[in-house]
Amino acid sequence: MFRTLLRSMTALLLTAAAAFTLAPAAQASASVRAADPSTTGSFPVAYTDLTVAASGRSYSARVWYPGTTAGANAPVASGAHPGLAFGHGFFQAITQYESLLKHYASWGVITVAPKSQGGLFPSHSAFADDLNAALTWLTAQNSTTGSRFAGAVSTSRLAVSGHSMGGGAALVAASRNPAVRSVSTLAAAETSPSAVGASSALGIPVQYVGGSADSIAGVADNQQRMYDAKPAATQLRVITGGFHCGFEDSSGFGCDSGTITRTAQLKLTYGVTTAWLLYTLGLDSSLYDQVWGAAAQSLAGVVYTAKP
Repeated sequence: MFRTLLRSMTALLLTAAAAFTLAPAAQASASVRAADPSTTGSFPVAYTDLTVAASGRSYSARVWYPGTTAGANAPVASGAHPGLAFGHGFFQAITQYESLLKHYASWGVITVAPKSQGGLFPSHSAFADDLNAALTWLTAQNSTTGSRFAGAVSTSRLAVSGHSMGGGAALVAASRNPAVRSVSTLAAAETSPSAVGASSALGIPVQYVGGSADSIAGVADNQQRMYDAKPAATQLRVITGGFHCGFEDSSGFGCDSGTITRTAQLKLTYGVTTAWLLYTLGLDSSLYDQVWGAAAQSLAGVVYTAKP
């Protein structure tokens, strides 16, 4: 009787010990799953308003960045962070893209948004140069004593992006700047100089994101032509029902509409573009599947075309 009771107690203790031992392993397994870039990243988001002066150019800009705390002029979070220059659309304020740029910053990307070329007669060529000047300035800040960004920039991980006119200018900028490693565009519009022509000359990874209901810079006449001209590696991600102004935080005069809500379109945009930037800039190899693999190809609400 005693031996039977002892064996039962021993078995119970061993089962409990096994459960206790396996629990951390299960947690560890969950922790190495690929991140969900459509959700907010781990960094507090800070920002600063300043004047960018580089490469003979000077303009006002806002910089969103990973901070030690959230808010204006907070210290930059420790580590070296990739840099991104983002171009606004025609006659659009950079505040129209605040949620997107804050999202990138929450994932550790320092994003410079020039306020230049905001009038009725912008120069696409000058805007491309402004985007490149932002990256040149940010690189210089990394080695400038006393700069907020001193030692905080991963100068070998630089990218450009933009919406509409800004997307086209981003492609032109990348064609002029060998320091750019990756490009992601939103409803990129044909520009002068030609964004299609710039695409054909780019050997770096380029992502084109558009909306199927865009009536301002439609996919067929814009992003599809750029994608067709671009050698591998490149991809075209078309959000079903997405609209031109759905990449912004609000719609103004002359905007279009789609069959998807702005909230849903922005969430899809956060996911596909953040995954792209983090993977192509060499920051998170676990995101391969969300960029080139089955997860990308089967993502609900986004049509995938690619030349890996």
